[in-house]
Amino acid sequence: MFQPNNQLLISPRALSTRESSAFGSVDRNDPCVIAESETQKEEFRKVEVVKLQDDLQKLGLKIKHHEENIKFLENCTNSLDESIRTIQDSVGKYHSSSEAMTENKNSNHCQTEVDTIEQILRQDKSAAGILYQLKTRHGTQAPNLALTKDVLGIVATLGKVDNDNLSRLLSEYLGMETMLAIVCKTYEGVKALELYDREGEINKNAGLHGLGSTIGRPMDGRYLVICLENLRPYAGEFIVDDPQRKISLLNPRLPNGECPAGFLGFAVNMINLDSSNLYSLTVSGHGLRETLFYGLFSRLQVYRTRAEMLLATPFISDGAVSLDGGIIRSNGIFSLGKRKDVEVRFPISSGTTNLRLNYMQAEENKIKEIKWEKERLLEDMQREQALLKDMKGNYDLKKQEFVKFLAESSHTFQNQVPVGGRDRSIPR
Repeated sequence: MFQPNNQLLISPRALSTRESSAFGSVDRNDPCVIAESETQKEEFRKVEVVKLQDDLQKLGLKIKHHEENIKFLENCTNSLDESIRTIQDSVGKYHSSSEAMTENKNSNHCQTEVDTIEQILRQDKSAAGILYQLKTRHGTQAPNLALTKDVLGIVATLGKVDNDNLSRLLSEYLGMETMLAIVCKTYEGVKALELYDREGEINKNAGLHGLGSTIGRPMDGRYLVICLENLRPYAGEFIVDDPQRKISLLNPRLPNGECPAGFLGFAVNMINLDSSNLYSLTVSGHGLRETLFYGLFSRLQVYRTRAEMLLATPFISDGAVSLDGGIIRSNGIFSLGKRKDVEVRFPISSGTTNLRLNYMQAEENKIKEIKWEKERLLEDMQREQALLKDMKGNYDLKKQEFVKFLAESSHTFQNQVPVGGRDRSIPR
């Protein structure tokens, strides 16, 4: 019979302690536990080593990238320095040669406006010649006549150039027929020059034909008339603050961004105009440069020599001429053979030669652009050098971290090498 007095009393706290010992205690000397712990440590060590190696490799690649950038920028700045020296040498040579040419030409006769008009008058049976016969006879009253009130002039008389060589060259490029072309403001002026009968035949008693007959200069053959209002004008920008309202055309550029050697400018901007012909000659307010001369020359480029012009052929879109007589009419069309003076030429501007000034200014602008580009490259180089310094610092820190980790993990591994599943470390 169960006796309460003989019942074993066990405190709840003791029971809890026993349960905890029975189910929660782990023998740290158990070989399986030791092996599992060492495996985990070794896996962690391998992962950490791979991670540190990857970080070092990435930093090394970044360092190499910045070093290559710095080398590239150094090569670019050296190239720009060489370009500046080349331009300065070229300007010096051009200045010397220009002075020599000026001295030689001072003794030569230069084409004047009077010379140009006389050359036109010698073409006595041409439309231009007859028109100037009328001007000669009627003087200031000529512009008021119904036949000529809308006529602005002859191409050869509406622009001037800086020297005789350029006059001969551009006149040859345009040709005799174009140099003698009559320029009218409107189509009404074109119609007044030539009338037709009911059968569509030219009325020889009216217009320029009638005028030619009355002065004993009967016209024969065709002639050119240019109508300003029917031309498609240049629609771009003009050079700011330029008194001649030269149009702003993009210079040809080599792959390195420089202009081809010997490039002097565009023919359309080498024509000097009277102030009265700069503005408001058409209803739209356009002047002669962006209408007549842009229509005649478009983007015709001018070079110092034929050799330099031919080297720049891939960058020539609308023809080119050189001061020593080379002519490219358009892509693939070259004018070869001995140059021949056209009988009617542009007159020469008085005063300082603008061509030389234009060339000098163009070369100075090139040097300014190159120096600006060099400054930008030097700023980029400074940024790259700062980034390289930071990357090298990060690389050194990461390398120290890697070496320290290898040393610590190696020390721990040597002190915890299991033998027969037992830990050789000295028991405490």
